[in-house]
Amino acid sequence: NDPLEGFNRHIFTLDLALDDAILKPVAYGYRWLVPKPGRVGVSNVLNNLDSPVVFANDLLQGEISRASTTAARFALNSTIGILGLFDVAKGLGLARHDEDFGQTLQADAGTGGGPYLVLPLLGPSNFRDILGRLVDIAFDPMTWMGGSNLQIASVARFVLGAISEREQTIESFDEIERTSIDLYAQVRSIYTQHRNAEIKNGQGTQNDLPDLSGIN
Repeated sequence: NDPLEGFNRHIFTLDLALDDAILKPVAYGYRWLVPKPGRVGVSNVLNNLDSPVVFANDLLQGEISRASTTAARFALNSTIGILGLFDVAKGLGLARHDEDFGQTLQADAGTGGGPYLVLPLLGPSNFRDILGRLVDIAFDPMTWMGGSNLQIASVARFVLGAISEREQTIESFDEIERTSIDLYAQVRSIYTQHRNAEIKNGQGTQNDLPDLSGIN
Protein backbone atom coordinates (compact mmCIF):
# COMPACT_ATOMS: atom_id res chain seq x y z
CA ASN A 1 0.00 0.00 0.00
CA ASP A 2 2.52 2.56 -1.22
CA PRO A 3 1.00 4.84 -3.86
CA LEU A 4 3.43 7.60 -2.83
CA GLU A 5 6.51 5.44 -3.40
CA GLY A 6 8.33 7.98 -5.56
CA PHE A 7 7.99 10.72 -2.93
CA ASN A 8 8.72 8.26 -0.12
CA ARG A 9 11.96 7.09 -1.71
CA HIS A 10 13.23 10.66 -1.95
CA ILE A 11 12.44 11.31 1.71
CA PHE A 12 13.95 7.95 2.68
CA THR A 13 17.20 8.94 0.96
CA LEU A 14 17.19 12.24 2.85
CA ASP A 15 16.55 10.50 6.17
CA LEU A 16 19.37 8.03 5.52
CA ALA A 17 21.74 10.89 4.76
CA LEU A 18 20.79 12.61 8.02
CA ASP A 19 21.23 9.36 9.90
CA ASP A 20 24.69 8.77 8.43
CA ALA A 21 25.78 12.37 9.00
CA ILE A 22 24.30 13.04 12.44
CA LEU A 23 22.35 10.44 14.36
CA LYS A 24 24.50 7.36 13.85
CA PRO A 25 27.80 9.11 14.78
CA VAL A 26 26.11 10.63 17.84
CA ALA A 27 24.78 7.20 18.80
CA TYR A 28 28.29 5.75 18.56
CA GLY A 29 29.59 8.61 20.71
CA TYR A 30 26.86 7.99 23.27
CA ARG A 31 27.79 4.30 23.39
CA TRP A 32 31.46 5.19 23.87
CA LEU A 33 30.84 7.79 26.60
CA VAL A 34 28.12 6.07 28.63
CA PRO A 35 28.65 2.55 30.03
CA LYS A 36 25.94 -0.01 29.32
CA PRO A 37 24.35 0.17 32.82
CA GLY A 38 23.99 3.92 32.34
CA ARG A 39 22.42 3.47 28.90
CA VAL A 40 19.98 0.92 30.31
CA GLY A 41 19.07 3.40 33.04
CA VAL A 42 18.42 6.15 30.50
CA SER A 43 16.23 3.81 28.47
CA ASN A 44 14.33 2.86 31.63
CA VAL A 45 13.68 6.51 32.51
CA LEU A 46 12.43 7.27 29.00
CA ASN A 47 10.14 4.24 29.06
CA ASN A 48 8.80 5.28 32.45
CA LEU A 49 7.97 8.75 31.13
CA ASP A 50 5.91 7.13 28.38
CA SER A 51 3.74 5.31 30.94
CA PRO A 52 0.87 7.88 31.07
CA VAL A 53 0.41 7.61 27.28
CA VAL A 54 0.52 3.81 27.41
CA PHE A 55 -1.95 3.81 30.33
CA ALA A 56 -4.42 6.07 28.47
CA ASN A 57 -4.37 3.83 25.41
CA ASP A 58 -4.71 0.68 27.53
CA LEU A 59 -7.92 2.14 28.97
CA LEU A 60 -9.24 3.25 25.58
CA GLN A 61 -8.76 -0.29 24.29
CA GLY A 62 -10.60 -1.73 27.29
CA GLU A 63 -7.45 -3.56 28.39
CA ILE A 64 -8.02 -3.15 32.13
CA SER A 65 -5.46 -5.76 33.15
CA ARG A 66 -2.76 -4.18 30.99
CA ALA A 67 -3.71 -0.72 32.27
CA SER A 68 -3.32 -1.97 35.84
CA THR A 69 0.11 -3.35 34.98
CA THR A 70 1.15 -0.03 33.41
CA ALA A 71 -0.06 1.92 36.46
CA ALA A 72 1.69 -0.42 38.87
CA ARG A 73 4.92 -0.26 36.88
CA PHE A 74 4.82 3.54 36.87
CA ALA A 75 4.21 3.73 40.61
CA LEU A 76 6.94 1.23 41.50
CA ASN A 77 9.57 2.47 39.08
CA SER A 78 8.95 6.14 39.87
CA THR A 79 9.47 5.54 43.59
CA ILE A 80 11.53 2.46 44.41
CA GLY A 81 13.12 2.61 40.98
CA ILE A 82 14.27 6.23 41.51
CA LEU A 83 12.22 8.05 38.86
CA GLY A 84 12.38 5.04 36.56
CA LEU A 85 16.15 4.63 36.55
CA PHE A 86 15.74 1.01 37.64
CA ASP A 87 13.01 -1.26 36.28
CA VAL A 88 12.12 -2.88 39.60
CA ALA A 89 8.62 -3.72 38.34
CA LYS A 90 10.04 -6.11 35.75
CA GLY A 91 11.72 -8.08 38.51
CA LEU A 92 8.31 -8.43 40.17
CA GLY A 93 6.80 -9.95 37.05
CA LEU A 94 5.24 -6.76 35.67
CA ALA A 95 6.47 -6.80 32.09
CA ARG A 96 6.49 -3.59 30.07
CA HIS A 97 4.40 -3.18 26.93
CA ASP A 98 3.81 -0.35 24.46
CA GLU A 99 0.52 1.14 23.34
CA ASP A 100 -0.14 4.23 21.25
CA PHE A 101 -3.19 5.87 19.74
CA GLY A 102 -2.42 4.49 16.30
CA GLN A 103 -2.80 1.01 17.80
CA THR A 104 -5.97 2.12 19.59
CA LEU A 105 -7.54 3.36 16.36
CA GLN A 106 -6.91 0.01 14.70
CA ALA A 107 -7.90 -2.09 17.71
CA ASP A 108 -11.11 -0.22 18.61
CA ALA A 109 -12.32 1.36 15.38
CA GLY A 110 -10.73 -0.93 12.83
CA THR A 111 -9.08 2.10 11.23
CA GLY A 112 -6.68 1.02 8.52
CA GLY A 113 -3.27 2.58 8.33
CA GLY A 114 -3.78 4.15 4.94
CA PRO A 115 -0.91 4.62 2.51
CA TYR A 116 2.62 4.03 3.72
CA LEU A 117 4.40 7.34 4.25
CA VAL A 118 8.02 8.24 4.98
CA LEU A 119 8.20 11.49 6.91
CA PRO A 120 11.10 13.96 6.76
CA LEU A 121 13.09 13.55 9.98
CA LEU A 122 10.53 11.10 11.44
CA GLY A 123 10.91 8.05 9.23
CA PRO A 124 8.35 5.33 8.36
CA SER A 125 4.70 5.90 9.23
CA ASN A 126 1.21 6.00 7.75
CA PHE A 127 -1.74 8.37 7.92
CA ARG A 128 -3.35 6.62 10.91
CA ASP A 129 -0.14 6.70 12.92
CA ILE A 130 0.47 10.37 12.14
CA LEU A 131 -2.87 11.14 13.77
CA GLY A 132 -1.94 8.79 16.58
CA ARG A 133 1.29 10.71 17.23
CA LEU A 134 -0.64 13.96 17.65
CA VAL A 135 -3.15 12.43 20.07
CA ASP A 136 -0.38 10.80 22.10
CA ILE A 137 1.27 14.20 22.47
CA ALA A 138 -2.00 15.44 23.94
CA PHE A 139 -2.11 12.44 26.31
CA ASP A 140 1.38 13.21 27.64
CA PRO A 141 1.20 15.25 30.88
CA MET A 142 4.48 16.97 30.05
CA THR A 143 2.75 18.62 27.09
CA TRP A 144 0.54 20.61 29.42
CA MET A 145 3.01 21.47 32.17
CA GLY A 146 4.33 25.01 31.97
CA GLY A 147 7.70 26.47 32.75
CA SER A 148 10.80 27.00 30.66
CA ASN A 149 12.75 24.34 32.55
CA LEU A 150 10.12 21.74 31.74
CA GLN A 151 10.15 22.76 28.09
CA ILE A 152 13.91 22.25 28.03
CA ALA A 153 13.43 18.87 29.70
CA SER A 154 10.86 17.90 27.06
CA VAL A 155 13.28 18.75 24.25
CA ALA A 156 16.07 16.85 26.01
CA ARG A 157 13.79 13.84 26.40
CA PHE A 158 12.91 14.00 22.71
CA VAL A 159 16.54 14.14 21.56
CA LEU A 160 17.85 11.62 24.08
CA GLY A 161 15.11 9.20 23.09
CA ALA A 162 16.29 9.30 19.47
CA ILE A 163 19.91 8.77 20.45
CA SER A 164 19.07 5.92 22.84
CA GLU A 165 16.90 4.15 20.29
CA ARG A 166 19.49 4.53 17.53
CA GLU A 167 22.27 3.21 19.78
CA GLN A 168 20.24 0.08 20.48
CA THR A 169 19.69 -0.60 16.79
CA ILE A 170 23.13 0.11 15.31
CA GLU A 171 23.99 -3.53 14.60
CA SER A 172 20.51 -4.63 13.52
CA PHE A 173 20.14 -1.82 10.99
CA ASP A 174 23.70 -2.28 9.71
CA GLU A 175 22.79 -5.91 9.04
CA ILE A 176 19.65 -4.86 7.17
CA GLU A 177 21.72 -2.49 5.04
CA ARG A 178 24.30 -5.18 4.26
CA THR A 179 21.79 -7.84 3.25
CA SER A 180 19.11 -5.82 1.45
CA ILE A 181 18.93 -5.63 -2.32
CA ASP A 182 16.38 -2.81 -2.00
CA LEU A 183 16.82 -1.15 1.40
CA TYR A 184 13.72 1.03 1.03
CA ALA A 185 11.48 -1.99 0.35
CA GLN A 186 13.07 -3.97 3.17
CA VAL A 187 12.54 -1.19 5.71
CA ARG A 188 8.94 -0.77 4.53
CA SER A 189 8.29 -4.50 4.96
CA ILE A 190 9.84 -4.71 8.43
CA TYR A 191 8.06 -1.57 9.61
CA THR A 192 4.69 -2.86 8.40
CA GLN A 193 5.19 -6.26 10.02
CA HIS A 194 6.34 -4.67 13.25
CA ARG A 195 3.33 -2.36 13.47
CA ASN A 196 0.93 -5.20 12.73
CA ALA A 197 2.50 -7.23 15.53
CA GLU A 198 2.22 -4.30 17.94
CA ILE A 199 -1.46 -3.82 17.12
CA LYS A 200 -2.01 -7.50 17.94
CA ASN A 201 -0.11 -7.05 21.21
CA GLY A 202 2.69 -9.20 19.87
CA GLN A 203 6.38 -8.88 20.48
CA GLY A 204 7.28 -7.16 17.21
CA THR A 205 9.60 -8.46 14.56
CA GLN A 206 13.05 -9.86 15.11
CA ASN A 207 14.68 -6.66 13.86
CA ASP A 208 13.43 -3.45 15.45
CA LEU A 209 13.77 -0.53 13.10
CA PRO A 210 15.88 2.43 14.17
CA ASP A 211 14.47 5.91 13.92
CA LEU A 212 16.17 7.56 10.94
CA SER A 213 15.24 11.09 11.86
CA GLY A 214 18.45 12.36 13.41
CA ILE A 215 16.47 14.25 16.04
CA ASN A 216 13.48 12.11 17.06
